[in-house]
Amino acid sequence: MNKRKIITLIVLGDVVLAILILLWWLGRPGYVDAAAWRPPPAPALSGPTAPNQALLGAELLAQGQLVGPEDIAVDSRGLVYAGTQDGLIVRVRPDGVLETWANTGGRPLGLDWDPNGNLIVADAYKGLLSLDADGQITVLTTGVNGAAFGFTDDVDVASDGQIYFTDASSKFSQGEYALDLLELRPHGSLLVYDPASGTTRKLLEDLYFANGVALASDESFLLVNETWKYRILRYWLRGERAGQHEVFIDNLPGFPDGVSGNGQGIFWVALPSPRKADVDRMHGMPWLKNTVAKLPDWMRPKAVEYGLVLALDESGTIVASYHDPAGHHLREITSVEEHAGYIYLGSLGNDRIGRLKLATP
Repeated sequence: MNKRKIITLIVLGDVVLAILILLWWLGRPGYVDAAAWRPPPAPALSGPTAPNQALLGAELLAQGQLVGPEDIAVDSRGLVYAGTQDGLIVRVRPDGVLETWANTGGRPLGLDWDPNGNLIVADAYKGLLSLDADGQITVLTTGVNGAAFGFTDDVDVASDGQIYFTDASSKFSQGEYALDLLELRPHGSLLVYDPASGTTRKLLEDLYFANGVALASDESFLLVNETWKYRILRYWLRGERAGQHEVFIDNLPGFPDGVSGNGQGIFWVALPSPRKADVDRMHGMPWLKNTVAKLPDWMRPKAVEYGLVLALDESGTIVASYHDPAGHHLREITSVEEHAGYIYLGSLGNDRIGRLKLATP
């Protein structure tokens, strides 16, 4: 047998072996136990959600100097704070200079100020944290009812100091959020931490990726996003319906992530990706989702590179939207914070913070 035939046989043998290993791997019991779901047809982007170029007018802060500034907080001096993928909390001064302020050693996500001027941080791995003016970290809570949080996500602090926050998934960590999407089982919770007593309580559980949380202007209710179900829930804090919840808005045109209130009757909702037809189709085939979950990350469905923000009133009506259809300027927007006539835009995977001046009414 000549040398060329020997090499060909070796190559063919390696290919066959690789295929057999792949089939064995895909046939193994997986970490994901996917549930079936038939999503409603995706709504058209029309009317108040019609595509526009509004986000192209945003100024880009610290472009190229950040790694995933997922949420934003602005202090009274105009310093812009963000938590990044490498565990840092950075701040951008009004002159544009970027400073490292703290390092949580985890993945800081949701940020908000408490009444005493401390920055409250939902860290995906470290739990609920409080940082004082010098950036010194105090751990507030890491679990509830004897169980550790799996994926501390977003936070909003009430005027009385009560801290409302989410645990996105009790099963999957921050680096595994795509697996939580594929499994589509309710692993998320809405919680509250009382600084006076140091106690943590669950308000809602069995949520489908409990993500952004935001208080209404009068703090009579709060919103919590169920990202994988394309909807936002309302949880009543006061009044006859206190302790009850309902769907606030359903069948959104994308995956809702961060939500924030401006204190004047508007909720800002960040949608890091529009709906994807291939993901919606997969939800009807759990076996396919279980298989896809075993594939490398690069072989799984990817988010659409698109910038999208919605403005809702407190009745759940979409009143405006802001777009970057190409996603070149701002994409994968995960948070929106209004401050002093501007909205600040964070991103899970981008390298910049957006700042857009709002039109004067």
